Amino acid sequence: MSAVEAPGGVTFLGVRHHSPACARLVAATVARLRPAYVLVEGPADLNGRMDELLGDHELPIAVFTAHRDGTRRHASWSPFCAYSPEWVALTAGREVGAQLRFIDLPAWHPALSDRANRYADADQRYAEAVRRLCATLAVDNVDALWDHLFEIGPDDGLAERLDTYFDVLRGESAAGADDTAREAYMARWVRAARRRAAGRPVLVVTGGFHRPALVRLTAGPDDADRHGTGPDGTDPDGPGPEDGDWPEVPAPAADAVAGSYLVPYSFRRLDAFVGYQSGMPSPAYYQRVWEDGPRRAAEALTEAVAARLRARRQPVSTADLIAARSIAGGLARLRGHAHPGRVDVLDALVSALVTDALDQPLPWASRGTLAAGAHPVVVEMVAALSGDRVGRLHPDTPLPPLVHDVDAELARHRIDPHEAVELDLTVADDLVRSRLLHRLRLLDVPGHTRERGPRVGADALLTERWTPTPSADRLARVIEAGGYGPTVTDAVTARIEERVTLLGADVDALATTLFDTALAGLTEHSTRTLTAIARATGAVTDLRALGRALAVALALWRHDHLLGSAGTAPLGALITAAVRRALWLVEGVRAAAAPADPGRLAALVAVRDAIRHAGPALGLDRDGALAVAGRVAADAAAPPDLRGATLGLAWSLGDVPDAARAVRAVAAPDTLGDWLSGLFALAREEVVAGDAALLTVVDELLAGMGAHDFLVALPALRQAFGWFPPRERAEVARHVQALHGGDAPPGDLLRLDADPLLVAAARAVEERVDVVLTREGLWEGEGT
Repeated sequence: MSAVEAPGGVTFLGVRHHSPACARLVAATVARLRPAYVLVEGPADLNGRMDELLGDHELPIAVFTAHRDGTRRHASWSPFCAYSPEWVALTAGREVGAQLRFIDLPAWHPALSDRANRYADADQRYAEAVRRLCATLAVDNVDALWDHLFEIGPDDGLAERLDTYFDVLRGESAAGADDTAREAYMARWVRAARRRAAGRPVLVVTGGFHRPALVRLTAGPDDADRHGTGPDGTDPDGPGPEDGDWPEVPAPAADAVAGSYLVPYSFRRLDAFVGYQSGMPSPAYYQRVWEDGPRRAAEALTEAVAARLRARRQPVSTADLIAARSIAGGLARLRGHAHPGRVDVLDALVSALVTDALDQPLPWASRGTLAAGAHPVVVEMVAALSGDRVGRLHPDTPLPPLVHDVDAELARHRIDPHEAVELDLTVADDLVRSRLLHRLRLLDVPGHTRERGPRVGADALLTERWTPTPSADRLARVIEAGGYGPTVTDAVTARIEERVTLLGADVDALATTLFDTALAGLTEHSTRTLTAIARATGAVTDLRALGRALAVALALWRHDHLLGSAGTAPLGALITAAVRRALWLVEGVRAAAAPADPGRLAALVAVRDAIRHAGPALGLDRDGALAVAGRVAADAAAPPDLRGATLGLAWSLGDVPDAARAVRAVAAPDTLGDWLSGLFALAREEVVAGDAALLTVVDELLAGMGAHDFLVALPALRQAFGWFPPRERAEVARHVQALHGGDAPPGDLLRLDADPLLVAAARAVEERVDVVLTREGLWEGEGT
């Protein structure tokens, strides 16, 4: 077994992160070399905390780093599991007495600003080379390619194969500026270790993408690089190593808040199928490969899938399992594998257990998250491969201040993580408890989930119910939230500041943030968010988003006695501007045959409510709104739903129209239902409480439709009448019953066992059959 060695006894191992094969190679190399120094790609700012990192934890764990200054916030993870080559390098190196050092830039450094995960694969940087190799070896993607080349085969010659692989992938292409800066910094650590080792072995373990560059950068004499420079001719990280001194670790800017903490991690967060940015998918499977080898891992995978399916009452017979193992063995031989690999077993299980057609490609045929709508058996297979292992930190592991503050605040306000919380928001103590729970929700800290409470666009509700929601990764989430600040108040304040900045002119999301800040009792940031919404309102072009923002502002203006913003001038100014802008946007919509759009109808509902409930106090222009409504309602170029909605707006504001006449103008099957959707959305109370002339005309129009026209109109009609709540729907049923002289209870008209669309289609078929029977003289007893 060999690896690339530079002058002075430095051995470079290029690895793939979270690869059992690479981890075995690292362990064997450490045992063979017994190096004086083991240098690992990882955050150099953690070098003084190796004892903390290598404590008695249960893996997986991760180093979480957070950085925040006046211009950016960055969060990053460096995860480790038992088969991570970097972890094995550290633990095996410690066993042989080596000095251990991380040699990469800190995670908050600008060179890593685009990385949420330090150990992200570099596949995108050599995608073409990977594509060619996959085509040559007839595999689907880089994961199957990696298994084929390294995980399933023997360890003999593994180092040489890895060196060749990474050399081919990187080729002669230049790295980007960020990777160049990182590699220059890591090379300085290598040169310093080489001088310190004085001829004793040095082992360098990095991602395979970086290995060729590090070999090249450290090939010259050490003296030439004592004062190394960066790619721009300067050295931003301080002076070069003198007489074997280690490179300086860059410090954050004076105004920055930065820190690194250990967090418990989970196999689920490591899995590429649920969105992990790097490394190997299916961590539970590769844990078995690491512990027992690929043959036993394949057997265990089949057993795990069968156990999960049987636990969910999915039939899996012994014959199915025998068939799956037989197919896996055949696929392995066909693909040239000494043992069945991960994809061999998965393909075999699908063949044996899935009998119906699949609507989408199998997830292991490509990289990425498991798509919605995947076959249930495939979902369970992926879950079995992922595993449910969750890491645990040693009890003495230092934690950020926020962890202690969260626990203290929950205890101070008598909130038990295992009990439901019932709150009356008119009681001062309950209001404070509610605000704490909302602040934790905004920090994405699990513990309680709100089942009932005030919501945007709903009637004022002054009670809340929160139910306990246990989460295995709660501690990790609290530690990660600690990157925003040391206390709950500091952290949630920074989180809201960041959100408002990132949202820019997104009035819809800003409105949600405004409501959240009200619930959390963040007065200052409610004002900032309100200012951002008001600034964006004048230029917004999305009527739906503007309507949602208006609904939030109106709800707070009318009902927000929690924060004290009810009736305040800033909210009133925003409502006035939003109503004016919404009416202007409504007049500009042109789409004569467009279907009903619930989003823009909801926007007009918000306009109606604003004029109704805030118009007199804010001086909203009711006459101007009625003028707009009249023009749009009569505009044949406007969408049918907006024509009906603006007529309903006028009706709901007291300007009673001739609705019966208006509905005849839109009686075509492809417009009637959409027009009624708009009308009912804005004036359903007026329709039910009026003289019912409109419902009479609608009944007449529907009775005059043929089967085909009725089928065309039916979906939109169902949507339209869906605006009526049950009691008002019963009133409509009573009117229809009176028109036709029926004596059945009105409720019977509202209950139908079959889908109305199916009933209508069946009636259309019956009518066509009647036509054929009549034409052929087979009707009324003339024969069958």
